[in-house]
Amino acid sequence: MNEYFSQCTEIIDNNNNNNNVPSSYHTIRNNIFWKDTSGKKYLFSRVVVFLNLRINTIWYGVHYKGAESYASNPIKRNSDTQFVSVTCYSSTDLVNWKFENDIITPRTKNFGYASWFGRLGVAYCKRTGRYVLVAQYNDSIMFASSDSPAGNYRVERIQDQITNMMMDNLYHCSNKGGRNHQYVSKLRESDFLYAEPAKEVAKGYGREGDALFKYKGKYYFCASDLHGWNASHSYYMVADSIWGPYSGWKVMDGTDLDFSHVTQTGFFYTIKGSKQETVIFCGDRWSDFAGNGLGYNQWVPLTVNGDNVKFNSLSEWNLDAQTGEWSVGYGNNYCLNPSFEADRVSQTSLAGWNTWGTGGKNKSGGYTGNWCAELFSNSAYDGSFYQKISIPNGTYHLKAWVKSSGGQKIANIYAKKFGGAEMTIDISRKMNNWTQVSINNIKVTNGSIEIGIYTSANAGNFVNVDDIVLSH
Repeated sequence: MNEYFSQCTEIIDNNNNNNNVPSSYHTIRNNIFWKDTSGKKYLFSRVVVFLNLRINTIWYGVHYKGAESYASNPIKRNSDTQFVSVTCYSSTDLVNWKFENDIITPRTKNFGYASWFGRLGVAYCKRTGRYVLVAQYNDSIMFASSDSPAGNYRVERIQDQITNMMMDNLYHCSNKGGRNHQYVSKLRESDFLYAEPAKEVAKGYGREGDALFKYKGKYYFCASDLHGWNASHSYYMVADSIWGPYSGWKVMDGTDLDFSHVTQTGFFYTIKGSKQETVIFCGDRWSDFAGNGLGYNQWVPLTVNGDNVKFNSLSEWNLDAQTGEWSVGYGNNYCLNPSFEADRVSQTSLAGWNTWGTGGKNKSGGYTGNWCAELFSNSAYDGSFYQKISIPNGTYHLKAWVKSSGGQKIANIYAKKFGGAEMTIDISRKMNNWTQVSINNIKVTNGSIEIGIYTSANAGNFVNVDDIVLSH
């Protein structure tokens, strides 16, 4: 497991292995635990918001105690949601983040006891010259303020609230009533320290993780399924006014194959670059509480075209924060749901994967996270999991972690239909411990590939596979 833990200490930097990427691009890598620019502190910020200060972008979020132990040793989930602080970081490129301050802690005057604190936002009130923080606080809303964005905030007031909120400048979106009523409310213009009576904009479907973004004059009200800490499809409604009327709920294209890169809706950030406007989906992976993989923050670019929103599920991508341009990273993993965490419960049909034959399901106890893929039956069987992937031409490598009973007539991981002869790695030998196997130098020439796990096995034979990577 040494390689597994070394991943957790990787620092996000502005280097990239692809020499064709301009130096102005910086690389965002998902599925790892991010650290600040000192390399010493994990970025614990969650369910958060950005504040754009022209030169710097400020990132606020919540640090929970359970995040520390899981990031240090991400084997077993915990339920420690104890509030540690509201963290504040700054960046000029949205990739390298400098720690500024813990702006609110349990020691902050009048903070009191928080059984839950989260879903926060910060906005600058010109009338008072103060930065105002609004957050869920137990069953209420807390308002706090400071005369500087990274200063020590003071608690101003507590207001009874709806249940789940996300702030966007002068407004916040929220829900209540079993989370099947969605609302928009305006903050009091004089000081931003009060949420005015809310307007209901939707009802009838249970949603959580409400978040809002604006793109080219349209408003997109987004939310997740009621899956607790687990991953979810991402939903959205569209309107020409923040007050509605909104369209019906739609599933964001690209979120069904790996349940939003194994996240929930966290918040959105719109880059109004010199060349293009780009919306970033800043997803929450509650891995410390759900045990569903590595990393807490998973950011991907959206493709927005009017009423259509596409989620680009990428493990690595390049961003120019000044121009707004982005590209797929050289080290991106093109396999979707590669760690089999998206489904969250026992299934025989797995998100992102096609099944053939019998014996296929997900199994508790992966190399990382909660789940892995399994092919097993108490009688003789043939079975397979596979993906057909559109992919740029080039040379790729396929890796996976495997356990195997051995004794199968055939058991392999394969790559085929890429413009060359099928390539396989045999996994029919006995492997009691997780063992990494690989197929190297797969030369794709037709823009597509099929990868999969296949076995023709005797009764009682099994294969477990986890953490598949298809990348350059």
